Amino acid sequence: MLNYIVWDIAPDLITIDLFGASLPIQWYSLLFASSFLIGQMILTYFFRTDSIEVTQIESLLLYMVIATVIGARLGHYLFYEWELLFSDPQEWLLSMIHIPFRGLASHGATLAILIALYLYSRKRDNPPFLWLADRIVIAAALGGALIRLGNLFNSEIYGTPTNLPWGFVFVRETDISLLPLVPRHPTQLYEAFFCLFLFALTFYLWKQKRHILPTGIITGIFMILLFSFRFMVEFLKTPQEGFENGMLLNMGQWLSLPVILTGFFILFYAAKIQPNYTVNQANTAN
Repeated sequence: MLNYIVWDIAPDLITIDLFGASLPIQWYSLLFASSFLIGQMILTYFFRTDSIEVTQIESLLLYMVIATVIGARLGHYLFYEWELLFSDPQEWLLSMIHIPFRGLASHGATLAILIALYLYSRKRDNPPFLWLADRIVIAAALGGALIRLGNLFNSEIYGTPTNLPWGFVFVRETDISLLPLVPRHPTQLYEAFFCLFLFALTFYLWKQKRHILPTGIITGIFMILLFSFRFMVEFLKTPQEGFENGMLLNMGQWLSLPVILTGFFILFYAAKIQPNYTVNQANTAN
């Protein structure tokens, strides 16, 4: 009896013939795009419940899509392939804008989303930055689960070898340095399940506590918990890039530390300074 799971799922869901060319539709791309569609439905529910004009969601979603793709893509090449920038800047730039649904860094996306939310919130009649963030992080938690499932279908971002019965043998692994194939921690699922937990927790806080919690508390809790878990699970992952070999902490862990500290700062700011943004204020603003 096998004490591991054989993972041999093709990354392509279907292939479409378009004008004589084959266009593969990947699980990852489908799940990535679905995260925005589901996020839009969640935000629509939030806005309607809090009596905010739902027409604002279209422009907000546009901010989020652009920030996520550009931030995640730029973050990957700045954090993980920065050597290419110095050795071949032209190739670095061409690689960065090629295949937008591969080579994405969550830390870069997080920073870009925060910047985009700040810019969006500065426009007249739009809700404040932290009020928006408290709702965006709930949708982001569910989106993060979908994206990690996409990583699983791509057989990427997996863990170190394990003897645990839920270890995955990634048959389609192409990195010959990791042969022979052995059961590994399915770190994609660890993160996906934790994101689902975060979604349930933050949704509960919004549903039951939003009228008494200061604005920003949900955002601070989300950032601290998500990136603390990310810091810990990195110990179970194989290095994503060669330069991480031998490092005491890998790049993902170093990048998680400032996000965790930012989460604590937001908690302190929300608890001590930031008042709650009530429905009446939202109606007045709009």
